[in-house]
Amino acid sequence: MATFVLVPGGWHGSWAFEAVTPLLERAGHTVHALTLTGLRPDDDDATVAAANLDTHADDVLRLFDRAHITSATLVGHSYGGMVITAAADRAGGRVSRLVHLDAYVPRDGESCWSSTTERYREAFAAGAATTGYAVRPPDGVDPRCRPHPLTSFVQAIRLTGALAPAPRREFIYCSGWEDRTPFAELRSRLHADPGWQVHDVPTGHDALHEAPEAVAALLLGECGAEASTRRQRACR
Repeated sequence: MATFVLVPGGWHGSWAFEAVTPLLERAGHTVHALTLTGLRPDDDDATVAAANLDTHADDVLRLFDRAHITSATLVGHSYGGMVITAAADRAGGRVSRLVHLDAYVPRDGESCWSSTTERYREAFAAGAATTGYAVRPPDGVDPRCRPHPLTSFVQAIRLTGALAPAPRREFIYCSGWEDRTPFAELRSRLHADPGWQVHDVPTGHDALHEAPEAVAALLLGECGAEASTRRQRACR
Protein backbone atom coordinates (compact mmCIF):
# COMPACT_ATOMS: atom_id res chain seq x y z
CA MET A 1 0.00 0.00 0.00
CA ALA A 2 1.16 3.54 -0.76
CA THR A 3 1.59 6.53 1.51
CA PHE A 4 0.20 9.71 -0.02
CA VAL A 5 1.27 13.15 1.19
CA LEU A 6 -1.04 15.80 -0.24
CA VAL A 7 0.05 19.45 -0.46
CA PRO A 8 -2.57 22.09 -1.31
CA GLY A 9 -2.24 25.10 -3.54
CA GLY A 10 -2.23 28.75 -2.61
CA TRP A 11 -4.73 29.96 0.02
CA HIS A 12 -5.95 26.41 0.68
CA GLY A 13 -5.56 23.94 3.53
CA SER A 14 -5.83 20.19 3.98
CA TRP A 15 -9.57 20.51 3.37
CA ALA A 16 -8.82 21.01 -0.36
CA PHE A 17 -8.43 17.22 -0.58
CA GLU A 18 -11.60 16.39 1.33
CA ALA A 19 -13.27 14.68 -1.65
CA VAL A 20 -10.15 12.74 -2.74
CA THR A 21 -8.75 11.58 0.59
CA PRO A 22 -11.55 9.09 1.40
CA LEU A 23 -11.27 7.55 -2.07
CA LEU A 24 -7.57 6.84 -1.49
CA GLU A 25 -8.15 5.58 2.04
CA ARG A 26 -10.98 3.34 0.87
CA ALA A 27 -8.46 1.68 -1.45
CA GLY A 28 -6.33 0.87 1.58
CA HIS A 29 -3.70 3.60 1.38
CA THR A 30 -2.35 5.92 4.07
CA VAL A 31 -3.09 9.59 3.41
CA HIS A 32 -1.64 12.72 5.01
CA ALA A 33 -3.14 16.02 3.82
CA LEU A 34 -1.23 19.11 4.95
CA THR A 35 -2.11 22.65 5.87
CA LEU A 36 1.06 24.67 5.36
CA THR A 37 2.53 27.15 7.82
CA GLY A 38 0.85 30.53 7.55
CA LEU A 39 -2.39 28.99 6.27
CA ARG A 40 -3.51 27.49 9.58
CA PRO A 41 -6.48 29.19 11.28
CA ASP A 42 -4.47 29.98 14.44
CA ASP A 43 -1.36 31.35 12.70
CA ASP A 44 -0.62 34.91 13.78
CA ASP A 45 0.53 37.74 11.53
CA ALA A 46 4.21 37.18 12.33
CA THR A 47 3.96 33.52 11.30
CA VAL A 48 2.28 34.41 8.03
CA ALA A 49 4.84 37.13 7.29
CA ALA A 50 7.81 34.82 7.95
CA ALA A 51 6.58 31.76 6.02
CA ASN A 52 8.34 31.09 2.73
CA LEU A 53 8.95 28.21 0.33
CA ASP A 54 11.65 26.75 2.59
CA THR A 55 9.19 26.83 5.50
CA HIS A 56 6.67 24.88 3.47
CA ALA A 57 9.22 22.30 2.29
CA ASP A 58 10.17 21.84 5.94
CA ASP A 59 6.49 21.25 6.79
CA VAL A 60 6.62 18.20 4.50
CA LEU A 61 9.94 16.95 5.87
CA ARG A 62 8.74 17.27 9.46
CA LEU A 63 5.73 15.13 8.55
CA PHE A 64 8.07 12.52 7.04
CA ASP A 65 10.04 12.42 10.30
CA ARG A 66 7.00 12.44 12.56
CA ALA A 67 5.14 9.71 10.65
CA HIS A 68 8.30 7.71 9.85
CA ILE A 69 7.61 7.91 6.12
CA THR A 70 10.27 6.24 3.98
CA SER A 71 8.50 5.96 0.61
CA ALA A 72 5.96 8.64 -0.22
CA THR A 73 3.83 9.62 -3.16
CA LEU A 74 3.98 13.42 -2.97
CA VAL A 75 1.04 15.20 -4.60
CA GLY A 76 1.05 18.97 -5.04
CA HIS A 77 -1.78 21.08 -6.43
CA SER A 78 -0.97 24.45 -8.06
CA TYR A 79 1.52 26.28 -5.79
CA GLY A 80 1.94 22.93 -4.01
CA GLY A 81 4.07 21.83 -6.96
CA MET A 82 6.75 24.24 -5.77
CA VAL A 83 6.61 22.71 -2.31
CA ILE A 84 6.80 19.06 -3.33
CA THR A 85 9.73 19.77 -5.65
CA ALA A 86 11.68 21.47 -2.87
CA ALA A 87 10.77 18.81 -0.32
CA ALA A 88 11.63 15.89 -2.60
CA ASP A 89 15.04 17.40 -3.33
CA ARG A 90 15.77 17.42 0.42
CA ALA A 91 14.02 14.19 1.43
CA GLY A 92 17.02 11.88 1.16
CA GLY A 93 15.37 9.33 -1.11
CA ARG A 94 12.11 9.10 0.83
CA VAL A 95 9.98 10.07 -2.19
CA SER A 96 9.07 7.36 -4.70
CA ARG A 97 6.61 9.31 -6.84
CA LEU A 98 5.83 12.95 -7.57
CA VAL A 99 2.45 14.04 -8.90
CA HIS A 100 2.01 17.67 -9.95
CA LEU A 101 -1.74 18.30 -10.17
CA ASP A 102 -2.14 21.34 -12.44
CA ALA A 103 0.89 22.58 -10.57
CA TYR A 104 4.16 24.44 -11.05
CA VAL A 105 7.21 22.30 -11.84
CA PRO A 106 10.13 24.60 -11.07
CA ARG A 107 13.70 24.33 -12.23
CA ASP A 108 16.56 25.54 -10.05
CA GLY A 109 16.33 29.29 -9.45
CA GLU A 110 12.68 29.61 -10.49
CA SER A 111 9.85 30.76 -8.25
CA CYS A 112 6.09 30.65 -8.41
CA TRP A 113 6.28 34.34 -9.33
CA SER A 114 8.73 33.80 -12.21
CA SER A 115 6.95 30.66 -13.44
CA THR A 116 3.46 32.09 -13.70
CA THR A 117 1.89 34.57 -16.12
CA GLU A 118 1.75 38.34 -15.86
CA ARG A 119 -1.94 38.05 -15.03
CA TYR A 120 -1.17 36.13 -11.87
CA ARG A 121 1.80 38.28 -10.90
CA GLU A 122 -0.51 41.29 -11.03
CA ALA A 123 -3.06 39.41 -8.91
CA PHE A 124 -0.41 38.48 -6.32
CA ALA A 125 0.77 42.09 -6.07
CA ALA A 126 -2.74 43.49 -5.82
CA GLY A 127 -3.70 40.85 -3.27
CA ALA A 128 -0.79 41.80 -1.01
CA ALA A 129 -1.32 45.55 -1.26
CA THR A 130 -3.12 45.83 2.08
CA THR A 131 -0.57 44.06 4.30
CA GLY A 132 2.55 43.83 2.16
CA TYR A 133 3.13 40.25 3.31
CA ALA A 134 -0.08 38.25 2.75
CA VAL A 135 -1.97 37.80 -0.51
CA ARG A 136 -5.71 37.84 0.06
CA PRO A 137 -7.69 35.00 -1.54
CA PRO A 138 -9.11 35.61 -5.02
CA ASP A 139 -12.75 36.52 -5.27
CA GLY A 140 -15.22 33.67 -5.44
CA VAL A 141 -13.08 30.95 -3.88
CA ASP A 142 -14.03 28.69 -0.98
CA PRO A 143 -14.64 30.80 2.17
CA ARG A 144 -12.18 28.60 4.06
CA CYS A 145 -9.31 30.04 2.00
CA ARG A 146 -6.89 32.21 3.94
CA PRO A 147 -4.39 34.94 2.99
CA HIS A 148 -1.26 33.32 1.59
CA PRO A 149 2.31 34.29 2.59
CA LEU A 150 3.65 36.45 -0.24
CA THR A 151 7.27 35.43 0.34
CA SER A 152 6.46 31.82 -0.50
CA PHE A 153 5.26 32.94 -3.94
CA VAL A 154 8.36 34.99 -4.71
CA GLN A 155 11.18 32.92 -3.16
CA ALA A 156 13.34 31.15 -5.75
CA ILE A 157 13.77 27.42 -5.30
CA ARG A 158 17.28 26.06 -4.78
CA LEU A 159 17.70 22.49 -5.97
CA THR A 160 20.74 20.36 -5.21
CA GLY A 161 20.13 17.82 -7.95
CA ALA A 162 19.47 15.07 -5.42
CA LEU A 163 15.99 14.65 -6.89
CA ALA A 164 17.27 13.88 -10.40
CA PRO A 165 17.64 10.08 -10.18
CA ALA A 166 14.69 9.63 -7.86
CA PRO A 167 11.02 9.19 -8.46
CA ARG A 168 8.36 8.48 -10.96
CA ARG A 169 7.06 11.88 -12.11
CA GLU A 170 3.61 12.75 -13.38
CA PHE A 171 1.83 15.92 -14.41
CA ILE A 172 -1.96 16.19 -14.45
CA TYR A 173 -3.11 18.97 -16.73
CA CYS A 174 -6.57 20.46 -16.25
CA SER A 175 -7.70 21.35 -19.76
CA GLY A 176 -11.01 23.01 -18.91
CA TRP A 177 -9.65 26.51 -18.30
CA GLU A 178 -7.49 26.98 -21.39
CA ASP A 179 -8.24 30.71 -21.52
CA ARG A 180 -6.58 31.35 -18.13
CA THR A 181 -4.25 28.49 -17.26
CA PRO A 182 -0.59 29.34 -16.61
CA PHE A 183 0.37 25.71 -17.30
CA ALA A 184 -0.08 25.31 -21.08
CA GLU A 185 3.60 25.84 -21.94
CA LEU A 186 4.65 23.67 -19.01
CA ARG A 187 2.44 20.85 -20.28
CA SER A 188 4.10 21.05 -23.69
CA ARG A 189 7.57 20.94 -22.12
CA LEU A 190 6.81 17.97 -19.92
CA HIS A 191 4.97 16.15 -22.70
CA ALA A 192 8.22 16.20 -24.68
CA ASP A 193 10.28 14.97 -21.71
CA PRO A 194 10.63 11.17 -21.49
CA GLY A 195 11.07 11.46 -17.74
CA TRP A 196 7.45 12.52 -17.28
CA GLN A 197 4.01 11.05 -17.75
CA VAL A 198 1.39 13.65 -18.66
CA HIS A 199 -2.32 13.11 -18.08
CA ASP A 200 -5.18 15.42 -19.09
CA VAL A 201 -8.43 15.86 -17.19
CA PRO A 202 -11.24 17.97 -18.73
CA THR A 203 -11.87 20.17 -15.68
CA GLY A 204 -11.11 23.62 -14.42
CA HIS A 205 -8.23 24.20 -12.02
CA ASP A 206 -10.10 22.78 -9.03
CA ALA A 207 -10.18 19.20 -10.27
CA LEU A 208 -10.07 18.06 -6.64
CA HIS A 209 -13.69 19.10 -6.24
CA GLU A 210 -14.89 19.04 -9.84
CA ALA A 211 -13.74 15.48 -10.57
CA PRO A 212 -12.40 13.78 -7.43
CA GLU A 213 -13.01 10.31 -8.84
CA ALA A 214 -10.89 11.03 -11.93
CA VAL A 215 -8.10 12.49 -9.79
CA ALA A 216 -8.20 9.52 -7.43
CA ALA A 217 -8.15 7.11 -10.36
CA LEU A 218 -4.96 8.70 -11.66
CA LEU A 219 -3.37 8.68 -8.23
CA LEU A 220 -4.31 5.03 -7.82
CA GLY A 221 -2.93 4.16 -11.25
CA GLU A 222 -6.30 3.09 -12.60
CA CYS A 223 -5.49 4.51 -16.02
CA GLY A 224 -3.21 1.45 -16.37
CA ALA A 225 -2.45 0.93 -20.03
CA GLU A 226 -2.96 4.54 -20.99
CA ALA A 227 -0.48 5.63 -18.33
CA SER A 228 2.25 3.62 -20.01
CA THR A 229 2.81 6.33 -22.61
CA ARG A 230 3.42 10.04 -22.31
CA ARG A 231 0.65 10.85 -24.75
CA GLN A 232 -2.19 10.48 -22.30
CA ARG A 233 -5.87 10.76 -22.93
CA ALA A 234 -8.12 11.90 -20.13
CA CYS A 235 -8.96 9.27 -17.52
CA ARG A 236 -12.70 9.72 -17.35
